[in-house]
Amino acid sequence: MSCGELYTVVTNPSGHGGRGTLIAMVKGTDAEAVIAVLEKIGLSKRKTVREVTLDLSPTMMKIARKVFPNAYLTNDRFHVQRLFYEAIDDLRITYRWMARDIENEEIRRCREEKRDYVPFRYRNGDTRKQLLARAKHILTKNQVNWTETQRLRAEIIFENYPDLRYAYQLAQELTKIYNSKSSVDVARTRLARWYEAVEAMDYGAFQTVLNTFHNHYQTILNFFVNRDTNAFAESFNSKVKAFRNQFRGVRDIPFFLYRLAKLTA
Repeated sequence: MSCGELYTVVTNPSGHGGRGTLIAMVKGTDAEAVIAVLEKIGLSKRKTVREVTLDLSPTMMKIARKVFPNAYLTNDRFHVQRLFYEAIDDLRITYRWMARDIENEEIRRCREEKRDYVPFRYRNGDTRKQLLARAKHILTKNQVNWTETQRLRAEIIFENYPDLRYAYQLAQELTKIYNSKSSVDVARTRLARWYEAVEAMDYGAFQTVLNTFHNHYQTILNFFVNRDTNAFAESFNSKVKAFRNQFRGVRDIPFFLYRLAKLTA
């Protein structure tokens, strides 16, 4: 059974004084197929759903709008933040390719001059390529969680690549916005200022972030209404994948679903 053969939809009803979880597993990822299955649930029940958390997927948004007419859509903070970190990593990789080009040019020049090539090293002992390769995890962690080695490496990275420093600061600011218990209006103002700061990056991957915010602004902002996430769905999907990987795939799908139901009931 391939990863795409099960489609999991999770909604969090919050109306009528109760909060619960509805889970439906549908073979395939076609929106119409998922809608057809979910519409088997009575309309009166589907109308009680007040909020649906999503992962920036247009398909999921189409399903949610069609099946749950009274729900407002919330794009989960995890996926919004991950998108920005992916843009930072894209910038890091670009600089690493540039470092490779510099190294190759230095090697070529040393060969022509019949000299031994000695790579340039920063004060912590990293070469240019090593510095940028080891920056990956540093740029995704809060600085309070850095080790002393990572702190020194971060100082060197930010000294030599100010764009990475600026992007890292913006990532931390986005986290602060999400973590603050602010109202929707306050969050709107802070996100607008953050958006303007990202515009200054003027770099391809960050333009994708800006376009995503522009296209899904309201559903991103809806997070600050109830601060709901789809962490349960992410956790459930991870458990399904881990369970499937234990057996290196699944041949008997009905029996797999039966065992899965027993484990997660």
